[in-house]
This record gives sequence, C-alpha cells and structure tokens, in this order.
Amino acid sequence: MNKWMKYLAALCVVWFGQTVNAQDTIRISLNEAIKTGVSQSVDAVVAQNEFVSAYWGYKTYQTELLPEVILNTTLPHYSKSYNSIQNPDGSYNYVSSDYNQMDAALYINQNIPLTGGTLRIESSLDRLRQNGQNSNTHYKSIPARISLEQPVFGFNRVKWLQRIEPVKYKEAQQKLLSDQEEIALTTIEYYFNLLLGRINLDMAIQNRDNAERLYIISEARHERGQLSEVDLLQMKASLFKAESTLTNARASFNARMFQLRSFLGFGEEAILEPVIPEFITQDIPQLSYLKVLSMTLENNAFTQNIRRRMLEASRNVSQAKADRWDVKLFASFGMSGQEDRLQDVLNRSNWRSDQILTVGLRVPLLDWGKGKGRVKVAEANREVVQSRTEKEQIDFNQNIFLRVQYFNNQPEQLRLARETDEIAQKRYNASVEAFILGKIDILNLNDSQTAKDEARREYINQMFLLWSYYYQIRSLTLHDFLEDKKLAVDYQ
Repeated sequence: MNKWMKYLAALCVVWFGQTVNAQDTIRISLNEAIKTGVSQSVDAVVAQNEFVSAYWGYKTYQTELLPEVILNTTLPHYSKSYNSIQNPDGSYNYVSSDYNQMDAALYINQNIPLTGGTLRIESSLDRLRQNGQNSNTHYKSIPARISLEQPVFGFNRVKWLQRIEPVKYKEAQQKLLSDQEEIALTTIEYYFNLLLGRINLDMAIQNRDNAERLYIISEARHERGQLSEVDLLQMKASLFKAESTLTNARASFNARMFQLRSFLGFGEEAILEPVIPEFITQDIPQLSYLKVLSMTLENNAFTQNIRRRMLEASRNVSQAKADRWDVKLFASFGMSGQEDRLQDVLNRSNWRSDQILTVGLRVPLLDWGKGKGRVKVAEANREVVQSRTEKEQIDFNQNIFLRVQYFNNQPEQLRLARETDEIAQKRYNASVEAFILGKIDILNLNDSQTAKDEARREYINQMFLLWSYYYQIRSLTLHDFLEDKKLAVDYQ
C-alpha cells in the first residue's frame, strides 16, 4: 500500500510541475509593454486600418485629377423581332427586324479643376449587319471628337476636393501618430494598474506574515501577563483582516493582469511580472507653454480637423447656392462618316465635320423659397461649426496649459513621494521592533503599517502621473521633447 501511495505522490509532483511550466512568466518593463501595445494591440490594428482607409480615399481623390481612359464595346448584339411602325396615314403595323451589331468606342475623360467642366476625347467604330432578303452591311466611324461639358455658375466639385482632401489626408496622418500615443497612454495606465496590484499583493503577503508573527509573540506576552486580553484579541482581529486583504489583493491582481495581457495580445497562459520603472531620464526638462502650444497647432490632427470642418461647411454653402439654378454648356466638334465598306469608312476623304452646341438652362420660377431656405440652412450650419470650433480651440488650449503645468510640477511631486515612502518604511520597521519590545501599543503599530502602505501606493501613483503627463504632451504635440525630434511613422 505504501508503495502505491509513493507512486501516486510522484505522479502528482510531475503533473504539478508540468502545470507550472505550462504557464510562462514574462518579466516585462514599461518600455517593452509600450512597444508591444503600439505594434500589436487590437487598438493598434484599428488605428492602422483607419489610416489605410484614409490613404486609399486620398489616392481615389488624386485619380479625379488624372485622365480616365474607358473602352466601351458590344461584341456582338443580335436581334430578330417584330417592331411597330406608323404608316403615313397614321395607322400602325409590324415589320420584321433581323440584324446584328458590333461597336467599340474609346473615351478619354479629363476633369478641369479650374472651371469644374469635363473634357472628353472620343473615337468609335460601329458595324451594323442587316439580315434577310435585303441583307447589307453599314459602318459608322467617328475618328475623333472633342466634347466639353461646362456648368456655368455651378458647383465646382473638383475644386472643393482639391481644398478638402489634402487636409483630410494630413489629418489622417497626424491622427495615426496621435492614436499610437493614445495606445501608449492606455498601456501605461494598464501597466501601472497591474504594478499597483502587484505591490498591493506583496504588501498584503508581508502584512499577513507580520500579523502571524506578531500574533504568536502577543500570545507569548499574554501568557506572561505582559499583554492584556483586549490587545490579544485586537491582534487576532488584525490577523484575520490581513488574511482577508490578501485574498482580495490576489483577486484584484489577477483581474488587472488579465486586462493588460488581453490588451497586449498575450495568451491566457502568460503571467506578466511588472517592475517599478524609472522615468526615461533623470534630467527632466521644464516645458514652455507657448512652445508646446505652437508645436501642437502645427502637428496635431485637431488643427486639420477644424480646417476640414470649416471647409466642408463652406462647400455646403457653395453647393446650396449653385443648386438654386442650373446652366450648362455642351459643345462638341469632330469628324464622322458612314459607308457600306470598312475601308471606305476609314478613308478620311469620306469624313464630314460633326458639331454640336447646346446651352441648357434650368431656373425655378416658383419654389416658395425652397432654394433660398437651403442656402440659409447651410449658412447657419457654417456659423454653428465656426462657433463650436472656436470653443473647442479655447478648451484645447486650456488643456495644453494644464498638461504643461502638471508635467512641470510632477518631478518634485515624485521626489517628495519617494522620500515619504522611504521614511514610512523605516518607521514601520522601527514600530514592529518597538511593539515586540513592548514600547508601543497595537494602535501605533497599525497606524505605521497604514502609513507605510499608503506611502508606497502614492509613490507608484506619482510615477504613473509623470509618465502619463509626458505621453499626453507627446500625443498633443507629436514631438519627443527628451530627444527633441518629431515623432514619425512609416506610412507605407
């Protein structure tokens, strides 16, 4: 029986070891977490795909300025049916129709941004074959025809595209950089949450161990009559509280690890082990509000966003005014010919000139103010957009001012928090020794422990704020002030 029990115990040890090894412990620094978040998090993929969409939107706009070549063919068209025809006396009857047709046309279209018109160059060849008793073949050729369609006092869509689309694309470029910095900010928040959870767990373990040790010492002192029954019960209650705090700290740490692990794209088996980071440099610069504001207005997508929205509002006013009436000019000049043989229709001596001139006019004589109302609505919307952007600009500038002030004050706050943490730890160690010697009571001991824990949490929080404020300013300015260079990304 003992032999089988030993064998079973050995299997349990092997299984437990394999279970522990299956979980990979990854000691990850804050800089490594930021790089991982910016490169492979779900938010990073979303930001990249949004830029790809904007990139192809910009490429599509550029094709509006290039000539478009179109080939239009029918190969072939066959018809055999009865069609109605009206006789000279007004009566109708049906005639048989049996023919096949082939045609090919080549078009070159070019938008004219300056005027909003469209220029077309056309060349085509048609073949019509009549079947039946009176069978014959006809060819029609248009060697070249130039056409111009020009709106007069109309809405110039291409001109407004030229104004808006480059601004949209620059906004998308800057937004991609800002999104990456926002991802870094989220990573920093999740990382420090996990770090604080780790510290809370370590402190809970330490406090539980100390509570056990002190309770054992308290029992011994109580037996010798050096500690009252009330103080002993208080120590026992402190031990129970320490065990409860440890359970909660362990659950909180696991939840925070799951949050960061999921965000960075690690598997559920990975155990992330954060470390307390130092700031990027000990020589932290003092930033100038005016310099930060200037860089923000130059680099931030917010500036392009305001420009785009105002341009779009002005475009809508222009379109509403143009839609009140419609005047179009169409002119066409070219050569054409039709013959029974292909070689004849291609002979330039058989061509004749072909011109078309059309001026179309659409003016509403009575619309009960509908067109005017649309213009007024568009103008009112433009005023609303302008008012909103002015307020947003004021709030934006205030946000920059506050972030600069917070960042400039944070190094001193961090220094004070670090020194307070060191003092609180020394005080707690001294309090434990003094309690063992009977020089202080349980209330003073608990007070020193609470102060020690709060000081360590505050130090971590102040370190988090320093990193957070710095990356908030990076996100606004798209500038690395520590290395004094613009942030960049490979847009390809």
